[in-house]
Amino acid sequence: MDVASFFRSEFAEHHAVARATEAALQPAFAGLLSACVTCIRGGGKIMLFGNGGSAGDAQHLATELTIRYKTNRAPIAAIALTTDTSAITAAGNDIGFDRIFSRQIEALGRQGDVALAISTSGKSPNIILALKQAKAMGLVTAALGGKGGGDMAGLADHLLVVPSDTTARIQEMHITLGQMLCGALEMELGLVSPS
Repeated sequence: MDVASFFRSEFAEHHAVARATEAALQPAFAGLLSACVTCIRGGGKIMLFGNGGSAGDAQHLATELTIRYKTNRAPIAAIALTTDTSAITAAGNDIGFDRIFSRQIEALGRQGDVALAISTSGKSPNIILALKQAKAMGLVTAALGGKGGGDMAGLADHLLVVPSDTTARIQEMHITLGQMLCGALEMELGLVSPS
């Protein structure tokens, strides 16, 4: 393997996807930000969920919101539905893995909350059922996707589809968009001054 060529090609693809994401998703990002601001100002919370690496992203972003992102400030209400191993294993064992997120939304979600799915494929049954549950309960549904959005189109009120079919590049853009959302929320809620 030519390590130097591999290194350059990975960065070239990353930059190309980043540029395409920037060009395509600004209006959708603004819509998601507005929905999250309305949610938090109304006393609601943002519930994040995903599988695998996307579960890690959900946890990462929920922590940025509840603890801090750039500076110390008041907390922003958020929860990752991927962290309670007792709930996840009980749901998986008793009612099926497909319902590990939808059941938590059913228990914890309130009208006006934002249910934010993170999925590179948009086809995982537990993601789709969670979005359906959230929509049925009057939550605002949102998703970070890729590969055309999969089955999340039509279920997510705010759908940000990274224009790529490469899982790694999609995940890179998801965490970028997620951290941008954290920073923009801090500013829009008046918790930090714009830099």
